[in-house]
Amino acid sequence: MKRNGFAGAVDWDLAARTGARLSPAGPKTSRYTADQVIEELAAASKRAEGPVREVTRLADGLPIPEAQVVDRAGWVRAAANSMAHMTGTGAEEGEKRLLAGKPAGVQAGAMLAYLSSAILGQYDPFTGDNGTLLLVAPNVVQVERALKVSPSDFRLWVCLHEVTHRVQFSSSPWLTGYMQDNVAVLGEVGDESVSDMVARLGEVLRERRRTNGEGAPENRGIVGLLRATQAPPQREALDRLLMLGTLLEGHADHVMDAVGPAVVPSVDQIRKAFDNRRKRPTNPLHRVLRALLGVDAKVQQYVRGKKFVDAVVDQVGMERFNTIWTGPDTLPLTAEIEAPDLWISRVLG
Repeated sequence: MKRNGFAGAVDWDLAARTGARLSPAGPKTSRYTADQVIEELAAASKRAEGPVREVTRLADGLPIPEAQVVDRAGWVRAAANSMAHMTGTGAEEGEKRLLAGKPAGVQAGAMLAYLSSAILGQYDPFTGDNGTLLLVAPNVVQVERALKVSPSDFRLWVCLHEVTHRVQFSSSPWLTGYMQDNVAVLGEVGDESVSDMVARLGEVLRERRRTNGEGAPENRGIVGLLRATQAPPQREALDRLLMLGTLLEGHADHVMDAVGPAVVPSVDQIRKAFDNRRKRPTNPLHRVLRALLGVDAKVQQYVRGKKFVDAVVDQVGMERFNTIWTGPDTLPLTAEIEAPDLWISRVLG
């Protein structure tokens, strides 16, 4: 008998309150500057829609909803709400949620607080009639200052990425259900208790220490540990989600650069500065947190996904590339991300 391991596991209301309270303050700005940033980001999210649709050839004629420009605490609350909807635990009530979910709620809140200073924007397909596009104003200001790039160009460039995610989901409504279905599979823990799962994870960690952590790069870190302790159905669901994330992020990065200097005059300077920033070493504590939270793995998603999309579009053009959004069977497989020709051969013939 299988059960949803997410049911009652996290009190997302508590996670939202905890994370909002712990989220660090953003960079100092005057009230005038803060209002200007909010206004410009909201306008840029609409300006980005035309170039994104032109490059992707998707979502023609669909509505353009308003973006929500938020601070770090606002992003935490929105992210917790999205996680509750994605895992199907948003309406959970009763003693199980109130008691069992509290420790995990505090931990999840702390994790969201840490991430709140790193997220520039996010498209949430699980809430709202047309999803919710979030732009985190203090983080955009902090990064554009650090990179010393044109604020107007950078804000539009960020919006191009996030609007691409909105276009992906709005033109392919099945993606939302596909994500939820795979998350549900991850939550099917069967008859195994949580303590048994933790014990197996401990065995894997001890074995890694004995072998000095040797292994393939893709099997290191938290994702590798999760896969090592999962049954085949859960491992396959995780792989499907990882491949989808790699495609979505890579496609968005492709679009950001494909719009060109006619839309974002300093696009080349921004891309170079942004990529250099991704490569810079952080302090040891930040490196540990990034590894545990999968931030470095997400950066690799951008790189691997963009190489895949660039290669396929270069060979077959955007129209034929868009076959990828047909359904689950046309999404790239794990081996195909590194070998785009395999995807082209399997899907396009």
